[in-house]
Amino acid sequence: MVQIKFPDGNIGEYDKGISGFEIANSISEGLGRAALAIEIDGQVKDLNTQINSDASVKIITFRDEIGKKIFWHSSAHLLAHAIKRLFPEAKPTIGPAIEEGFYYDFDDLKISLEDLPKIESEMKKIVKEALPIEKIDYAEKEEALEIFEHNPYKGEMIENLEEGLTAYKQGDFIDLCRGPHVPNTKLIKAFKLTKLAGAYWRGDANNKQLTRIYGVSFPDKKLLKEYLFRIEEAEKRDHRKLGKELNLFSFHPEAPGMPFFHDKGSFILNKLAEFMTEEMIKRDYEINKTPMILNKSLWLQSGHWDHYKDNMYFTRIDSDEENYAVKPMNCPGNILIFKNDLHSYKELPIRAGEFGVVHRHELSGALSGLFRVRCFTQDDAHVFCTKDQIKSEVKELVEFIDIIYKTFGYDYTIELSTKPEKAMGDPELWSLAEKELENSLKELGRDFKINPGDGAFYGPKLDFHLKDAIGRTWQCGTIQLDFQMPEKFDLTYEGKDGKKHRPVMLHRAIYGSFERFLGMLVEHYMGKFPLWISPNQIRILPIADRHLEYSLELKKKFKREGFRVEVDDRSESIKKKVRDAQLQKWNYILVIGDKEVENSSINIRTRDNIVHGEKKVDDFIDELKAEIKSKKNN
Repeated sequence: MVQIKFPDGNIGEYDKGISGFEIANSISEGLGRAALAIEIDGQVKDLNTQINSDASVKIITFRDEIGKKIFWHSSAHLLAHAIKRLFPEAKPTIGPAIEEGFYYDFDDLKISLEDLPKIESEMKKIVKEALPIEKIDYAEKEEALEIFEHNPYKGEMIENLEEGLTAYKQGDFIDLCRGPHVPNTKLIKAFKLTKLAGAYWRGDANNKQLTRIYGVSFPDKKLLKEYLFRIEEAEKRDHRKLGKELNLFSFHPEAPGMPFFHDKGSFILNKLAEFMTEEMIKRDYEINKTPMILNKSLWLQSGHWDHYKDNMYFTRIDSDEENYAVKPMNCPGNILIFKNDLHSYKELPIRAGEFGVVHRHELSGALSGLFRVRCFTQDDAHVFCTKDQIKSEVKELVEFIDIIYKTFGYDYTIELSTKPEKAMGDPELWSLAEKELENSLKELGRDFKINPGDGAFYGPKLDFHLKDAIGRTWQCGTIQLDFQMPEKFDLTYEGKDGKKHRPVMLHRAIYGSFERFLGMLVEHYMGKFPLWISPNQIRILPIADRHLEYSLELKKKFKREGFRVEVDDRSESIKKKVRDAQLQKWNYILVIGDKEVENSSINIRTRDNIVHGEKKVDDFIDELKAEIKSKKNN
């Protein structure tokens, strides 16, 4: 017998040699049907793996992140199997799982989008055949090379492998792979091939271009339907499309990857800055501004030159022979401000905020609207504190972040990202920093996940992942705990004992970058901004020319009260004017006719076609001010 320990702490006794599949079925038939793989003592294995000694075990399903990766990679094999049946001359290369779905690259495959339904049909046939997916271990490279002798790509991979040479077989299809895989093709019940692209072998433009087929798959049709709906909804909400329609921003070849914000986009950015400023002032922040170009020596001292140089831009000033860098981060500038004065423990914590413009080199292919740009403004802050203040400051920052995100209607999750492979500083300080962040979250009662190895090069961090209106997640805010920079810059404060001590530094951003956060808001709200940040607040629609004078008087009154307002004086029908105002997402649409002129009133409807009817102007202004003050969400 063997003892099996489950994630909930329960222990069961089973016959020696029991498989993961048998264990899953012993728990419930439902788990047996959903099981994809098994984790044994931290190692993920195929479900048919036999257990011959005591072990800690977890059954992996599609609910687990690793389960999704296994499912999608198995789906890539399913795609390759179908391609080999339909196009025998095609040469499969690699087919990994990606963030949402999978792709597979093929050589000697000439297809178009019109071929995808035919390929999907063949994949469905293979699913119906319910083919077992079996692992093959090769003792010698020669054996594997013989199997894949007609595929030079697989041959190259085999030659480069030092150990663990394995493949997976389903029916007459064999693919070189480490695994694990789902146990049977019948589990891949719902899938969709989404697009075609070109890709170079090993990502090298000197190599041959291959045909890449993207797809996504799920264990049932309902999940696929939900995914396709989400994709359709995401296309409607695309901030690049809505940003153009709403005249918020544009991009120009004269400054690639650097957004130009128009009046309406700038209004939203300014409102975001005002809101953040108000909240920072409540929390005793100072707000600094530092230069955009700083000497190379500073970036050498900070460690950015060694760890971040490939993402930076460089310049010279006049005839000065020294090198300068355009700042990719704001921290060194705020460190210089801290060093400008002597500090006492009585001053700490010092909370230094900055809306700092930074530039980072991004490859042109990685640029994506406002989500990935080369020039952006961070809502940055650096908290200088004592070691004893770390926990209270981290808690304060988490609560600050909570207020900001809830204002916009975002739910979020937290990840604790730990020491990366390339990191600077004392490992003991790293361990202390990670423990401080973990304990702060525990004392706040916040759930979090560990994200191993994804910390900044100078310290661990908390990453905040926002969930938007259609269920997508976005990595946004961050709190980074840094013992390294104060050491590198010899930062000190005078303690109670009259001696010099080293402060600790917390880096934090809540919006992350204004640009990316704006792009997220456009998609989250689908362009229908809450009144307090809406660039299109009030649109006045005179029915006829005789109503224009009163409409213009109303415009002046609303402007004096601080609202954004326009009059639509076009010679169009009122029906068309209303429709256009709704398409432009104006929060409130005021229709002005004879009755409104006579009663010095307004007739109100919303962009969602809710009719509020006639109302006195001053009463409406009071309501608008209350709505703005409350930052009422949609």
